[in-house]
Order: sequence, then C-alpha cells, then structure tokens
Amino acid sequence: MTTSLVLAEDSFLIREGISQLLESIDGIELKGVCEDADELLELVAVERPNVVITDIRMPPTNTTEGIEAAKEIRRKYPSTGVVVLSQYVEPEYALSLFEEGSEGLAYLLKERVGDMEQLIGAIQEVENGGSVIDPRVVNAMVEARLNKTDSLIDRLTKRETEVMAEIAQGKSNAAVAETLFLSERAVEKHINSIFTKLDLPREKDSNRRVRAVLLYLGERK
Repeated sequence: MTTSLVLAEDSFLIREGISQLLESIDGIELKGVCEDADELLELVAVERPNVVITDIRMPPTNTTEGIEAAKEIRRKYPSTGVVVLSQYVEPEYALSLFEEGSEGLAYLLKERVGDMEQLIGAIQEVENGGSVIDPRVVNAMVEARLNKTDSLIDRLTKRETEVMAEIAQGKSNAAVAETLFLSERAVEKHINSIFTKLDLPREKDSNRRVRAVLLYLGERK
C-alpha cells in the first residue's frame, strides 16, 4: 500500500534534499511540501496524509513550531502519524513532543535522514500508531537521569526500578524476566504497578511503556 506524506521544512536546500529522498522510496507518495507551520496545518487539512514529516524550528518564531504543529495534527487527525526532525539532541524537545502522549509520534535527528532504513522505519512506525525516539536523544536522557538527585521515579520500589532500567534498554517482558530471574507474570505485575505510580493515562500498552521510559530517562520537575 502507498503511504501519503507531507513535508514541512523551512530550509530550501534541506527541503529539496529530503523531498528527493522521499520520492525515491517505493510506496511513498509525497503529496505536498511547505516551509512553515501555518502552511503545514493547511496542507494537512486538505491532503489528510498518512504521515507528516516536519522540522522542529520554522517561521514565524523559529522555536518549537514543529512540535506544536505535531501535537495539533495528532489532536485533530489522530490517524496521521508525525515524524519530527531536529538537529538538536536536547531531551527537552522530545519530552515536550511526547507530553500529551506518544502514540503516532517520532523524534529523529536530521543526521539520520540519510539512513534510509531508519527513516522508513520511523514512517512505518508512526503510521501504525507507534513511537520512535532517536538513540542519541535517549542517551542524552540517560545522562540527564543519572545526574538527577530526586524525581518521581523515587516512588518506585528497588525491584520496579530494576525492571524500568531493563525496559529503558528496549527489552521485551520476556527478556526482562530472563535478566532479572523473574517470571513474565511477575514482570507484568511490576510494569502495571509502575504505570499506576507514574500516573500514566490508559492508552496502548506499548505507548504507556514509551512514556514510562521517558519519565525514567528525563523526568522534569
């Protein structure tokens, strides 16, 4: 099946480069290209694409227009996935993007755009309602987490924190159980307890899992 896509990027050279890359991918139909957040929202309203790829900083203020546009698109068109591209590793941007929910959202660094496999993977993931966070951003979150002295994560028991640390590495329940010498049922109970203690809203388990990892890695006061 063909994936319809809209691109927003204010830099002409980068916009042209990404457009050419997307048009070279089988199964991708580029429905429109624009250079600011207002144009993006108008284009999405008309084309109703499966996926949007947007820069994080665009006119008029060149701050976080891409993030705000992504949130609005997800609110208005929940079946449209959004991949936010950024040249910034700062965890705060990713946390801001995912603060209303992680379903159908991805945060990738622009340097990854040339990695066809990773870009296609992110497009497919958000189209299916999943989430993607660039590994370098995750690493930055880990570092920030290690430097914290207090956090909501302190609500968790020692065992729950151990389970959370394993989940943050992308492990499945079965892999966590094997590493910590627990049953899969015990791991499920710990994860449900973690969700409750972190006040995570009910959504797809995979997305609550992503939000729990985000809190663990880069929680802000």
